[in-house]
Amino acid sequence: MTYADWIAVDWGTSHLRAWAMQADGSVKAEACSDDGMARMNSPEDFQPALLSLIEPWLGAQPLPVLACGMIGSRQGWSEAPYIKAPAKPSALAPHRVAGTDGRIRLFIQPGLSQSKPSADVMRGEETQIAGFLSDTPEFDGVLCLPGTHTKWVHISAGEVVSFQTFMTGEMFDLLSRQSVLRHSVASEGLHAEAFDAALEETLSRPEKIAQMLFAIRAENVLAGLAPDAARARLSGLLIGAELAGAKPYWLGQNVAVVGAALLVDLYARALESQGAFVTRSQADTLTLKGLSAVYQSLAETIA
Repeated sequence: MTYADWIAVDWGTSHLRAWAMQADGSVKAEACSDDGMARMNSPEDFQPALLSLIEPWLGAQPLPVLACGMIGSRQGWSEAPYIKAPAKPSALAPHRVAGTDGRIRLFIQPGLSQSKPSADVMRGEETQIAGFLSDTPEFDGVLCLPGTHTKWVHISAGEVVSFQTFMTGEMFDLLSRQSVLRHSVASEGLHAEAFDAALEETLSRPEKIAQMLFAIRAENVLAGLAPDAARARLSGLLIGAELAGAKPYWLGQNVAVVGAALLVDLYARALESQGAFVTRSQADTLTLKGLSAVYQSLAETIA
């Protein structure tokens, strides 16, 4: 007898998570390790890392394993080619990986790509979107998924129609940790008034953002700008510039912000200050819901 009907895997840059799943979508067990893609030196390193995590769940017969995330990138276990948008996230044909351990049959969820109106790709977010749509199948509007690389995704009739990516999170990390601003910006905390003021400044004059960023340092040196206020100003300036660029996506649309609680609150606060109608959703369980939706949609193919 096998321990589960199938195994769900979310393989990111920093962490590897796996769930032993029943056919009805219920979770029998879960496990996590620090064996993210960043710790893998070659494609040959992936299988031992996965087996060390899920081996107690395996039996004599091969078990379907459905994985998403960086495992399917060019630097991953096996590249899962992108599917062009528009596409339905729960119906993307998974990439079968050959030559695996005889106890598993590995399938990797492909990411999405587009060439127009601008070149863009996503890998991993498509599974979160599938999870979101499994809960709210009638949603028609825009999803905002804030993070290291924030996605703005136009959803209609259950499909990803188009999307845009902004490197806001990565820019915040680099500027706050490696630029001259590291001497002025606190490592945590948020000053709400400073965030709001910076947001309005950059929404009004996004072309001046490079100057506004250095002004954070100058205000700290000359006027004693507090580190928590400096952090808030940096966040407000960058998110404001992003909202200015993403305006065709959110203006006049229903917007759902999906992600970690702090980022969800920041983006929702920024959007609501501009009169947008926003709903909030936590992303903690969406990846697993998305993998379950994909499995249920494609069970006959991959079981």
